[in-house]
Amino acid sequence: MKILIPFLCGVLLITPIFGQTTPEDLIKKFFTEYESSGAKPALDHLYGTNKWIALNQDAIENVKTQLAGIHDIVGDYYGHEFITKQSAGESFHLFSYLVKYDRQPVRFTFEFYKPKDQWTLFSFSFDESVNEELEEAAKLQNLPRQ
Repeated sequence: MKILIPFLCGVLLITPIFGQTTPEDLIKKFFTEYESSGAKPALDHLYGTNKWIALNQDAIENVKTQLAGIHDIVGDYYGHEFITKQSAGESFHLFSYLVKYDRQPVRFTFEFYKPKDQWTLFSFSFDESVNEELEEAAKLQNLPRQ
């Protein structure tokens, strides 16, 4: 019994640490909802992590409408691939994903901020300029010198 009480106290103290949602968890949930329910529910959950986002509701609705209509422009969705993660300290992270559609790839960029003890969405955007950046990176002046 003496061993059980400290063990249970330790488990209770450690549980909140493991129960925290990471940016990776939020992105995984976003793509799961995006695949099963579409853009608007996925974005609702993602934007729901930040209480300040509600102040910019018109811009959010615009992003939701544009993303929901992307299938008309680029075709069917076939999955996503991780591109990169960049960090500014331990509390601000950017994640970039290549999202595969029938016609062309689209980049989704997620930025997360952790002001205190919970990660919140700072920014979400998407663009179609991945190919242009790849072409620019392949130019001779951008290649490493030997």
